[in-house]
Amino acid sequence: MVDHLEVRPGAYADSVSLMQVSRRVSDVSGVIAALVAMGTELNLDVLAGMGFDPPDAGTGDLVVAIRADDPDAVDAALDELTAALAASSGGAATASFGDAPPPRTVRDAAVFGGDLALISTPGDSAYVEALDALRAGLHVMVFSDNVPVEQEVALKQEADERGLLVMGPDAGTAIVGGVGLGFANVVAPGPVGLVAASGTGAQHLTCLLDDAGVGVSHVLGVGGRDLKATVGGRSTRQALHALDADPATDLIVLLSKPPDEAVAAEVRELAAELTTPVVFGLLGPTEGDLTAVADTVISELGRAAPPWASWGERPASGAEDREPGGDRLVGLFSGGTLCSEALIIAQATLGEVRSNVTGDPDLKLTDEVTAPGHVLIDLGEDEHTRGRPHPMIDQQLRLERLAAEAAAPTTRVLLLDVVLGHGAHPDPAGELAPAIAAALAAAEQQGRPLDVVVSLCGTAGDPQDRDTQARVLAEAGAYVAASNADAARTAVAVIA
Repeated sequence: MVDHLEVRPGAYADSVSLMQVSRRVSDVSGVIAALVAMGTELNLDVLAGMGFDPPDAGTGDLVVAIRADDPDAVDAALDELTAALAASSGGAATASFGDAPPPRTVRDAAVFGGDLALISTPGDSAYVEALDALRAGLHVMVFSDNVPVEQEVALKQEADERGLLVMGPDAGTAIVGGVGLGFANVVAPGPVGLVAASGTGAQHLTCLLDDAGVGVSHVLGVGGRDLKATVGGRSTRQALHALDADPATDLIVLLSKPPDEAVAAEVRELAAELTTPVVFGLLGPTEGDLTAVADTVISELGRAAPPWASWGERPASGAEDREPGGDRLVGLFSGGTLCSEALIIAQATLGEVRSNVTGDPDLKLTDEVTAPGHVLIDLGEDEHTRGRPHPMIDQQLRLERLAAEAAAPTTRVLLLDVVLGHGAHPDPAGELAPAIAAALAAAEQQGRPLDVVVSLCGTAGDPQDRDTQARVLAEAGAYVAASNADAARTAVAVIA
């Protein structure tokens, strides 16, 4: 085994690009582990956890750590690193003698035009950059997560005073003027505008609408905390006013994970005053699921909703004479809103279902299995993405948990989501399908029943080819549903 560790002073790259770069280097044959990241305190801690001695590096330095089988694998990984870094920078050439130096701050870059800044830095640096953008007169999308809530409130107060919009922090998805930002699916333009305090919720709804032939004007992601009491819906109000003034938007949809009731009531009052009608998709035990929201939107536009697609054989519903075996439902999600929706559906039938999206402090991923009883885990929550790529990009953590949970004799159903689109893993089914097939084969050999249900969020135009992804997963033995609600109810019905 060979370790390679180097520091490249001043070689800055944004965190989203480095997630992809790390993934490409990790996939090189013979590479055991790899980390390509800025030298933040958090990333140096991750490096130490990998068994490397943390180098003397600052937050503006690029750290490259590779552990491989032999020197040839290290050389191949470094070649891939060079290619990946060049691709992430768009292949831009360095400035020639006499050229103006490239801007080093958001404010300097703003003089070249544009009205929206995308901030994708480590969370502890995002506030300063976003504030710089606002003071330069730019709307802001803060892709970064792990930003303290008090900094979010301060940014949104600043934006209010300037008549600007802050999307985020932790705004994973947006479509502005037909341009996808962050994680975004390929959808047609159309009359529906979304205000979304939920990234994968926005993706799921736009994918369902696309299947029904309904396009979108804009998707304004405001961050998952915007409708909480601490933030008070500041960006939601700005986004609603912006879409109400947009001539291309005939219908607005407001999506959110379970919001603060008082904030939701205030937003409903505002929506009633707008000229453009608003459909609400606020997840909760008494509210409709996202598929029902899609049905409502399609109906409001005077159309009929199609039957939602599915692939593979639907598992049989539970019965008293079913085969002996486990009775646990285990969900391993990359999308927080999809996990929240599945949790609400599962709790309505199964009663107690534990989840980290409700703040359960005992759900750690260090044990052999996550917890006894039914459990749904959002692997995209901040505690699981510190120092590692989001699970929509890097599935390693989920693959490890899938193997452990599937091997537990108490597990009866595994419920997964797969989210496609720009920014997501280029072939998630290519990794998940062998793991699913192996889990099902092992359970069959042990003489115990096990079903795998997958919620597939994507469109026909996505670069991963949704139908091919679905077919590969179904051939591995999973039941695949385009509707997350259908997937969740199918998984629950096996146990109920």
